[in-house]
Amino acid sequence: MSRRHERLASIIQREVSMIIMREIADPRIGPIYPTVNSVKISDDLAYADIFVSIMGTPGQRTAAFAALKGSAGMIRTKLSKAVEIRQIPAVRFHIDEGAIKEIEMLALLRKIEDERLESEKNKPESSTNTELSTDPDTNNP
Repeated sequence: MSRRHERLASIIQREVSMIIMREIADPRIGPIYPTVNSVKISDDLAYADIFVSIMGTPGQRTAAFAALKGSAGMIRTKLSKAVEIRQIPAVRFHIDEGAIKEIEMLALLRKIEDERLESEKNKPESSTNTELSTDPDTNNP
């Protein structure tokens, strides 16, 4: 990706985040506020693929994603006023599954750690005073 593409992707990511937070009045998005994780611009600058993560129940995620897809035209119009390039790329939203999988993995690791701590807590304590050293110098009878 060229520097121009990277710079444009960064600007679009920042502007789309602001538009979602401040200017979309859809109640399906209101309590959740999707996070724009990354933006990928096509080589010909025709498309901006916007990857978002949406927290909440599966129903809330589906509704919020549908609202985002429905407001893509309005977001593109707002982008045309904020970004000064000749042709604004068409906006396409995608769910970023990476963030959701990361949260699930962290929860699984936390569960494993809790189980490990619980098993150590329930394990009987062994007496360390009865052990003899195998060093011949320390075991003089």
